[in-house]
Amino acid sequence: MIKTFVIAEAGVNHNGSLDLAKRLVDVAVEAGADAVKFQTFKADKLVSKTAQKADYQKQTTSAGESQYEMIKKLELDEDAHRTLISYCNEKRIMFLSTPFDHDSIELLNDFGMPIFKIPSGEITNLPYLRHIGRLGKEVILSTGMADLGEVEDALDVLVDQGVPKEKITVLHATTEYPCPIDEVNLRAMQTMRDAFGVKVGYSDHTQGIEVPIAAVAMGASVIEKHFTLDRTMEGPDHKASLEPNELKSMVRAIRNIDQAIGDGIKKASKSEAKNIPISRKSIVAARPIKAGEAFSSDNLAVKRPGAGINPMRWDEIIGQVAQRDYLPDEVL
Repeated sequence: MIKTFVIAEAGVNHNGSLDLAKRLVDVAVEAGADAVKFQTFKADKLVSKTAQKADYQKQTTSAGESQYEMIKKLELDEDAHRTLISYCNEKRIMFLSTPFDHDSIELLNDFGMPIFKIPSGEITNLPYLRHIGRLGKEVILSTGMADLGEVEDALDVLVDQGVPKEKITVLHATTEYPCPIDEVNLRAMQTMRDAFGVKVGYSDHTQGIEVPIAAVAMGASVIEKHFTLDRTMEGPDHKASLEPNELKSMVRAIRNIDQAIGDGIKKASKSEAKNIPISRKSIVAARPIKAGEAFSSDNLAVKRPGAGINPMRWDEIIGQVAQRDYLPDEVL
């Protein structure tokens, strides 16, 4: 069974609190996620002081503050990262974090982070892509807001810098929080898989858990989903996040789909094989048949059980001569 890699995206839902961040780790562990992911940045290097907030951020954060002021409150410093990495190791869940600037890339690399997640907003950031590519680590590339050509350009940069294509997973995403259900376009995930020959996955911003589950059935090898302790908390991403019980339900459903996908070989399964003689039919005597009598459509029928001659051999049996007497319903 191929297991979907599930990333529980804590992001900035810790609201700048290390205690809240640890509680988010606990929730991810309890849900059965493979990794819990945060965000690493310095506000001074990420956003200008005059940048405005996105519409969805205006609805869920303090009025009047700039995007810089909002982001500044959500920074995790180096000591906080060290504490969270240690805590994740203790809880046996992979720590991941998305870097948003060059210093953050180096910090996470120094910590030995095994997988680097490139967020959708950096897919057109050439210096950033080159920096990630030179590390030679496994890469997860999110593609929200990008067209196929932009995805191809980013992949070319990563490969040119030395990342083998087999170490790259491309995530389909729609960068809106929450994402309208009619703008998900899951087939785009398959389009990228077919166009570039890469592993694909899905970073979900819809409300609910149906879409990421469907993505797994459609071939996603990685699922990323925001979660929070409480959707009513103040902060940019809480509203579009799952609460703990929902995260657990999503992971449980994904694990079921992992098992249900199977190996693709069409054959009777182990559990259903015993039902073949019960559910299928055989050629039987429709009435008493005497030895020496020719079999015909008048004296033969097809009935359960399926322990006798397969009815697909009907034409072969018609016209042959009975070698003994048969009672009604007796299997040939």
